Amino acid sequence: MELSPGKLWGLRRLADDTGRFKMTAVDQRPPIKNPIREKRGTAEAPYGDVQGFKRLLIEELQGESTAMLLDPHFILGRGLSVLSPQKGLIVTLEDSIFRETPGGRLSAEIDDWSVEKIKRVGGDAVKVLAWYRPDADAKVRQAQKDFVKRIGEACRVYDIPFVFELLVYPLAGEANQTKQYVEMTDKRASLVIDSVSDFADDAYGVDVFKLESPVPARDVPGLGKPGSEAVQKHFDALGKAAGRPWVMLSAGAHGPEFKAILEHAYAAGASGYLAGRAIWLAPFKMFPDWDAIRFGLRGEGVPYMRMLNRLTDDAATPWFMHPAYGGSVVSRHVDADFRHRYKGFGG
Repeated sequence: MELSPGKLWGLRRLADDTGRFKMTAVDQRPPIKNPIREKRGTAEAPYGDVQGFKRLLIEELQGESTAMLLDPHFILGRGLSVLSPQKGLIVTLEDSIFRETPGGRLSAEIDDWSVEKIKRVGGDAVKVLAWYRPDADAKVRQAQKDFVKRIGEACRVYDIPFVFELLVYPLAGEANQTKQYVEMTDKRASLVIDSVSDFADDAYGVDVFKLESPVPARDVPGLGKPGSEAVQKHFDALGKAAGRPWVMLSAGAHGPEFKAILEHAYAAGASGYLAGRAIWLAPFKMFPDWDAIRFGLRGEGVPYMRMLNRLTDDAATPWFMHPAYGGSVVSRHVDADFRHRYKGFGG
């Protein structure tokens, strides 16, 4: 595979010098807004509280991150004055409000926001989450595929990497119904793996998959533990289905659980992580004590990230060593005709 110059540079910006991703998610909206709203006893979470917490996350966690994922609602504008220019910038595009239908969930972009604006603001990558079930209604599946394909095409036009996140969810009538951003605790591995397979075609333009564990977090033992061989087969199938570099999301998994997930993912060829709540959830519970949150991030979040980063250094596969690239990433237009053959926006 070859990469366009913009995508190559963007992926390099997201990773460390060895090609491993250690990325922190600060774009969460309901998982941050809802607890703040409940603590404040208000109908909506105060804007300043949400933004203030996200700013703390940048200030305290960017030192251990290769890149940070920001949202345009609360923190992108303010965050640009705090985020180190040495860190990669990923910007979210999907709206946190999805449409629930009898046949499944439908995703949409944030209103008045686009791949073009993310590129213009200096983003190194576009991130999109799509709720997906391979056994959902056919029209819903097609709508979700059209949604993702449209964004992938825009990322090609603006020559920016596309980081694509998939989450399965309970269909109508199934147990454990929730609209929260939490793991589907009774999910089947086939749902996760088949979902990835549905978007692995080059037509969707995905450069990096951000994936959930194919096995409920509570059931992932970690390498070498009882039952690990059976679980590893599911992670191996996940990596094979992706067909390109992939990272793990935490989906709210607790510290030891997420470490175990990463052990299996790295054994299957994953190139790092893009996580949030596994890192900062415990300190966040001390809201609205800002000093306690900062102290918790420094005393718990940062050491936890350092542990994850050591594991990543030791076991993750550099993204350019993925079989899709074979260890030698070649950018298109590398000869004397570069300026003639490289297309501008819309080309």
